[in-house]
Amino acid sequence: MNVLRRSAVTLAAVAVVGAAAVPSVAAGPSPSASPSLPSGLFGTSDPTYDGVWRQSLALLAQDTQGVTPAPSAVDWLSGQQCDDGAFAPFRASTATDCDARTPVDTNSTAAAVQALAALGGHDDAVDAALAWLKSVQNEDGGWGYSPGGASDANSTSVVIGALTATGTDPAKVSRGGESPYDALLAFALPCGQGDGAFAFQPDDDGKLTANADATAAGVLGALGKGLVTGPGEAAGDAECAGGGGRERAAANGAAYLTEALAKDGHLTSALAGAEDQPDYGNTADAVVALAAQGGAERAAEPLAWLEKNAGSWAKQSGPAAYAQLILAAHAAGADATDFGGTDLVKALNATGPSPAKKNEESDKESDDSPFGTWWYVGVFAVVGVGIGFLISNRKRQP
Repeated sequence: MNVLRRSAVTLAAVAVVGAAAVPSVAAGPSPSASPSLPSGLFGTSDPTYDGVWRQSLALLAQDTQGVTPAPSAVDWLSGQQCDDGAFAPFRASTATDCDARTPVDTNSTAAAVQALAALGGHDDAVDAALAWLKSVQNEDGGWGYSPGGASDANSTSVVIGALTATGTDPAKVSRGGESPYDALLAFALPCGQGDGAFAFQPDDDGKLTANADATAAGVLGALGKGLVTGPGEAAGDAECAGGGGRERAAANGAAYLTEALAKDGHLTSALAGAEDQPDYGNTADAVVALAAQGGAERAAEPLAWLEKNAGSWAKQSGPAAYAQLILAAHAAGADATDFGGTDLVKALNATGPSPAKKNEESDKESDDSPFGTWWYVGVFAVVGVGIGFLISNRKRQP
């Protein structure tokens, strides 16, 4: 969800000029700073506003491809957590705990939850993060980027993904009698006004405006899906239709994305004062949403566009971009190791610490055995006439 990171930068900029609702980032490195990067972190660019986010996406992408991440990469992510369970985008030093000036946020926390839950072995960290997310849920059932901030479609959706990734039913996580789904559906536009799109959040006048990236996020959230998902059940033509419920909202959102992608095969970035240009990250997010809602075929055209055009963007942008493309390929059932001629998995791995060897755990178990290798050889020699043994140590598949 590309807009999440943009929101982080935008909100941080607002905080610098004095918006009291957003935690100040004055205590942290400035956007132009080049903090010393730890060895476990993916990427070489300034992680001030996206360190935890890009690390979480990278680990999730590796996991979908059966790659065991480097322990240092996982330790870096878990080590960023505050004692209360929250995550900030980046903490240059974790020698002391977070305080009121630490810019913790729901997006970083929810992404970290999804990554740590997928990898396993981090129950305490995941539980603490979930408890923090529940503690900052808004009265409308949703979440804003910063705790206490107005709810938005993207933040609410990424938290829904964290809840479902941990086996928590979002419908049962309520505040003021409202669930995350209630909050999310409040951002869904009817067919006659926004062609089924989701808005990011209301403007100052309470008006909702269609937003493609918020729609991609909203489709996944309405389906109860997280950042990682496979192809959904194949559906018919994407058309906006009346009716209520989150499945209908997801289908309408998919119809809007299909229409938005129809002309060029990609979404467009419209930044003030700049010419429109392809938005690779949001297009990748749209692929995930379309595949989740209506099957791989629905996402085929934008996926093909990404395969043809996104390689140079990912190379320039770094680990989060490679991860987004891998997650898009995974959602649409495509081969991430041959994505328009690029091995996305190899490229992602090269931006961070080398993955753990696949047989590392089994080798360790063998080395730690109190009996030793030759004891097993003796046993097999005695028992093994005519008997075969198949020892399997398979990594969990997503």
